Amino acid sequence: MPARGLGDLSGRVCVVTGATRGIGRATVDRLASLNATLVLLCRRQDIGAEVAEELVRAHPAPRADVVVVDLSSQRSIREAVDGIRARYPKIHVLINNAGVIPHQRETTVDGLEMQFAVNHLAYFLLANLLVDRLSAAAPARIVNVASGAHQGGTLDFADLQSERRYDPVRTYGRTKLANVLFTYELARRIRGAGVTANCLHPGVIATQLLADYMNVPSVGGALAYTFGAAPTEGADTIAYLAASPEVEGVTGRYFIGRHEARSSAASYDEALQRRLWDESVKLTALADVVTS
Repeated sequence: MPARGLGDLSGRVCVVTGATRGIGRATVDRLASLNATLVLLCRRQDIGAEVAEELVRAHPAPRADVVVVDLSSQRSIREAVDGIRARYPKIHVLINNAGVIPHQRETTVDGLEMQFAVNHLAYFLLANLLVDRLSAAAPARIVNVASGAHQGGTLDFADLQSERRYDPVRTYGRTKLANVLFTYELARRIRGAGVTANCLHPGVIATQLLADYMNVPSVGGALAYTFGAAPTEGADTIAYLAASPEVEGVTGRYFIGRHEARSSAASYDEALQRRLWDESVKLTALADVVTS
């Protein structure tokens, strides 16, 4: 898919999570074609290095920087952020893309349910810990990859960690609703700082995450490919929000494709947005957080 309508990203630093496969891998390829300076947050150094080498061979952009991080560990996220902050005084784009759907309930080293920790709290931590670097680079952008699965999702604050009941699909929808709620609250809190925050539904894309969502053995399964589009299609919306002049200054919105769309009714509940924010502060023990 051609990079129509996207601006040149020469000299602009783009931090991307989940960059080694699926939509994230297609996204960094698109951003590299726009000459971005990429920072790839990866779980494994060797795989991240392979992706960085592939990008160098395919595009004239600077060699991507690989930062190893376990997004299920808040300590690991903080250590990764320390490394990024030491190297980059300015960050122009933060793309929160990584996600998981364990079939059985798992807990992280912090004692939190895995999906809630990776799919929501990692977004929350990275944005708050890097917002000053984004503000220093203004105009800058935060892009949160949510999902249409947030429709119908609910938050049970008495059981955010799914201890009473864990259903992988239901929990995934909860975390994706959290992405949208967080985006709207973040956009309100950073308004005026020169940083926008938007979220998106990338579409039903043939990735390992879709295979996990549909409970098929792997993305190579016919069912996943029957219902999933190519990762490049999902990456197009992310790249659009990261690089298009058309959305310069647009913030606090939900996109499907390259078009603004309505998210679920629950996602516009400002009291719910604030409550999730406050609970996330507690769960991440953040002392220095963006205030309203």
